Amino acid sequence: MKKKFLDRRDGTRLKSGGFEKIWYALKSKRSENEVHILKEIDVTELKKYYEKLKKDNKDITYFHLFSTATAKILYNKPLLNRFVINGSCYKRNDISLSFVAKTEFTDDAKELFTVMKVDKEDNLNTISKKILGDVKKVRSNQGNNTDDFMDKLKILPKFLIKIITWLIKFLDNHDLLPSSLTDGSIYHSTVLLSNLGSIHCDGIYHNLTNFGTNSIVVTIGEIKESVKVIDGKIEKRAVCQFGITLDERIADGVYFAKCVNMLEYILNNPNLLEDRVDAKVNLTENK
Repeated sequence: MKKKFLDRRDGTRLKSGGFEKIWYALKSKRSENEVHILKEIDVTELKKYYEKLKKDNKDITYFHLFSTATAKILYNKPLLNRFVINGSCYKRNDISLSFVAKTEFTDDAKELFTVMKVDKEDNLNTISKKILGDVKKVRSNQGNNTDDFMDKLKILPKFLIKIITWLIKFLDNHDLLPSSLTDGSIYHSTVLLSNLGSIHCDGIYHNLTNFGTNSIVVTIGEIKESVKVIDGKIEKRAVCQFGITLDERIADGVYFAKCVNMLEYILNNPNLLEDRVDAKVNLTENK
């Protein structure tokens, strides 16, 4: 698709009304427009599904399942794939998930950016393979251009770093930053995922950044056992806490609530993860 005037390389500019234009001017920073949702979701059915998969596929992880569920929501709820930058709102051209991976499991190990494009025909199987491939690349210490650029900056004095970071922000705001730097940047992805369950932590609040185009951060907590009263009976259930931070300028609160409901529905019906991520999720309250 040919880029039109006022579009960005990574997104198509959307028309904004008078209210939106004033809003973007009054609250121009992404960090000023954060909405945080902390949600505990019953993942008992997902746990059963995972344990069944694990028998045939030792490499599968919960993170693969959560990533696929996130991708399905992004394809079913397209307003989430928007961003606001330099006073304008854009529809992102691609859907991408990102996370930070360590080269090894030590406190001082190097952290590298990983950005994964999600295609509409992807499903749990293909997304799992993509993540495993990206993690393998990180473990072999192969960073991307963004990682390499940041490594070179760290040797400079502070005053030069301040000047360079100001210039980077200016170029990014005006879509002049080279794609070699943005393609591998977690700050230019649709959703930044943080798997805190791997370090036995609950879902938490994580801030958005005023650099880049990332509008959604999701932290995934540890799966724990919890006692619940269901139909008058006490049952032990598996639950997981999610911390979701969004830029409220990309959609309204009702839309966000429906997206969270859809996440809960998918995790309670994990067979949906085997379908293409662009397959319609038929959930009445989310229409």
